[in-house]
Amino acid sequence: MVQCMFASLHLQGSCRKASCSSSRDESRQRVKFTDERVCKSHLLNCCPHDILSGTRMDLGECSKIHDLALRADYEISSKERDLFFELDAVDHLESFIADCDRRTELAKKRLVETQEEISAEVAAKAEKVHALNEEIGKLLAKAEQLGAEGNVDEAQTVLHEVERVRTKKKDAEEEYRNSMPASSFQQQKLRVCEVCSAYLGLHDNDRRLADHFGGKLHLGFIQIREKLELLKKTVQDKQERRNQERLKRREEREREERMKKRTKSRSRERKRSRSRDRDRERRRRRSRSASREKRRSHSRSKERDRRRRHRSRSRSRHSREHSHKSSRDRDRERESKRSSSERRSDGLNGRTESRRHDDREAGEI
Repeated sequence: MVQCMFASLHLQGSCRKASCSSSRDESRQRVKFTDERVCKSHLLNCCPHDILSGTRMDLGECSKIHDLALRADYEISSKERDLFFELDAVDHLESFIADCDRRTELAKKRLVETQEEISAEVAAKAEKVHALNEEIGKLLAKAEQLGAEGNVDEAQTVLHEVERVRTKKKDAEEEYRNSMPASSFQQQKLRVCEVCSAYLGLHDNDRRLADHFGGKLHLGFIQIREKLELLKKTVQDKQERRNQERLKRREEREREERMKKRTKSRSRERKRSRSRDRDRERRRRRSRSASREKRRSHSRSKERDRRRRHRSRSRSRHSREHSHKSSRDRDRERESKRSSSERRSDGLNGRTESRRHDDREAGEI
């Protein structure tokens, strides 16, 4: 009975998980990588939730959507155009690193309060030992990585460097031991790692240092910090490139505006020159027409004068002819009158003579 109940509960849980996963898959299929619900840091492969998963600082599941298919879509689309998702990723990583740095400062203050206060000289010697421990841990982690990759010769070179640093560390520990009482030297002097805010001991062995500096937590923080610096540089380069493109577009617009203004001024100048030419031509025509009109008026005045002179000459001629004609007429009239008077006198004389002749003839008879 109990087994049946557990089986039914297990089936219900599996069905619920399957339904939730299917609904999540359906919602993710409907979401595009440009959606605000998608984690831009995940698209750029730098989300702290992914990098620090499985460490003692595991942040759990991210509040935004993580999907490798969306990352692939983004990588394809980012080759064609700039989406500037780096800005969102930089804000996300800066916020995370700021929290980590605050934790580091709090851990340092806590160590100052809990550990015994030492002089500045002893603190400097202890800091030197810590620095050599950090260098040894990094070199051991690097040697292990090279050995895992098959680079045995390089790993051996790094191990030789580790031995050299170990010698320096022994000398630094000796100086630190001589400056401290025996009872105080045996106490574990802790130090906060500046990268991941973890505690490091002054007397940690090489294995502990190698595990720390080669561990997933420390390397994850290094990866996050390096990715943040790279994204900042990328954003700065893109902004400079965008500013240069904007400046180039502005210069092109200004050049086009200058060309337009120059073209307009040239067109205005051409229009002005045309208008000046037209005005000049109009004035020339006017002067020509005025000169023609003057010549015409001069010719008309000459013609009028000629006609006037001609009329005056014709009038004088006519008057002379008329006077001559009238004198001739008068002469003719006078002549005609004389002739008529003569004819009358002749007639009278003839009639007188005829009467006399008749009278004579009659007398004779």
